[in-house]
Amino acid sequence: MTATHGGGCDDARPDKEYTNKTGFKNDAYQHDRDSNDDIVKPPPLPTEEDMYASGKVKLSRNEKWRILKNVAAVSAAFMVQFTAFQGTANLQSSINAADGLGTVSLSSIYAALVVSCIFVPTFLIKRLTVKWTLCLSMMCYAPYIGAQFYPAFYTLVPAGVVVGLGAAPMWTSKATYLTQAGSVYAKLTDQAVDGIIVRFFGFFFLAWQTAELWGNLISSLVFSSGVHSGNSENTSNTLLTCGANFCMIGGGHHDNRNLHRPPDSEIYEISAIYLACVVVAVIMVAVLVDPLSRYGEKQRNSDPSRELTGIQLLSATAYQLKKPNQQLLIPITLWIGMEQAFIGADYTQAYVSCALGIRSIGYVMICFGVVNAICSLLFGSAMKFIGRFPILFMGAALHLGLIVWLLIWRPNPESPTVFFVISGLWGVGDAVWQTQINGLYGVLFRRNKEAAFSNYRLWESAGFVVAYAYSTHLCARMKLYVMMVVLLIGFLGYMIVEILHKRKALRLKAIAENPAAAADAAMQPPEEDDEKDEIDDEIIITHL
Repeated sequence: MTATHGGGCDDARPDKEYTNKTGFKNDAYQHDRDSNDDIVKPPPLPTEEDMYASGKVKLSRNEKWRILKNVAAVSAAFMVQFTAFQGTANLQSSINAADGLGTVSLSSIYAALVVSCIFVPTFLIKRLTVKWTLCLSMMCYAPYIGAQFYPAFYTLVPAGVVVGLGAAPMWTSKATYLTQAGSVYAKLTDQAVDGIIVRFFGFFFLAWQTAELWGNLISSLVFSSGVHSGNSENTSNTLLTCGANFCMIGGGHHDNRNLHRPPDSEIYEISAIYLACVVVAVIMVAVLVDPLSRYGEKQRNSDPSRELTGIQLLSATAYQLKKPNQQLLIPITLWIGMEQAFIGADYTQAYVSCALGIRSIGYVMICFGVVNAICSLLFGSAMKFIGRFPILFMGAALHLGLIVWLLIWRPNPESPTVFFVISGLWGVGDAVWQTQINGLYGVLFRRNKEAAFSNYRLWESAGFVVAYAYSTHLCARMKLYVMMVVLLIGFLGYMIVEILHKRKALRLKAIAENPAAAADAAMQPPEEDDEKDEIDDEIIITHL
């Protein structure tokens, strides 16, 4: 073969056959030779298109601001959504007390949520993606609020089932979005993943808990401006039936005039406002939130051969229950559902409505929501300074003390401040569980986020169902004893999880520092690490 150079003269060098292997042959690369004395040019760097096709996600460090915008948008949408739902739910045990209709409808929500947690979230997320699963699921709350215009067992209970079916994929989508966004943000900012995830959950629950403020403020203002705003005098004997002595066994009527249903016109006005809030929340997610595919969602499901059938999806969710950490966290997750059901149904009815009247529920629950929101933000940030265990220990001690207080305290309308103090302190404890346990699930089960958070919602919902189911069959005193036992067992299970987590961290640190131990570990069969997400390896940070 003859080659010409520059001036067009023939090259006198002997002919040589050029062969391309992994790159391009070029005499300029005389120093790059393989074992056959062939000259090989290094392959070209991958382009951005090649990286996307191979499953890589390329992000600049400025992406952190967009992540924060998405977290803020999701949090704000949930705040508007639960302004409607929390405001409605807090009133159910009082405005629909006849035959236990309100608590039965709430129980149907969480019973359906238990079933939904097993069957729906992973299936729906894989079909619609996280963002559009959020939109569809949030719309499921509208029928329940609409049913308040005509409350009956055949309207409220089916509408409650629809809420339950939509709630599981909604909460799982939210948790998946925050966890994945937190993982990417941690990589962008070179910070610890667990600290960022807990901080994101803390900010979310700050916004979410303010829904207690807005929802209860709406109901309180409407009731206070209506004919139901007048005080009802009760005898001292009637007040003795309030608090831990309160009983609504069988869901029957109560002689206390404070527990009578407000006028329908006021309830209709409140429900119309709440219904508009749900529509606004769905629009916020659809317009303001970026798809999670921007942060690796498509890479997780890019292989069609790995598409799971319905039975396999059920198995994946059930398989999560075989993991020791998940089993140990079941009691504390049950407790989270039970304590929320207590403050929203039993405390409002047995203590607030019984002694102060239905018109006061909103104001007392505003205190709960405001304190809860502030503490959610504080505990989310404090975790990186003092650790998770001291915060959770404080929450357990606080709720245990409040249970004892509620057992011995006799509510008196002449001391309204006490109602607000108990509500606020309960909000401090709830903020601990909401931020820290959600964050703990995100850290322990990062590889299987959807299945893990489905289990979280499943057992939290089971706690709601248990609390609402015995609501009309047990007196308030017995409910408090049951909650005390569940709290103690749940915190013991959490402590065991924390010990196992610390031991694993120390073992991995020892392996990393000891070459001999690292070599021995390499000889062992590979172990699936639930705390590592393979998507993290697909995120490439640029310095643009």
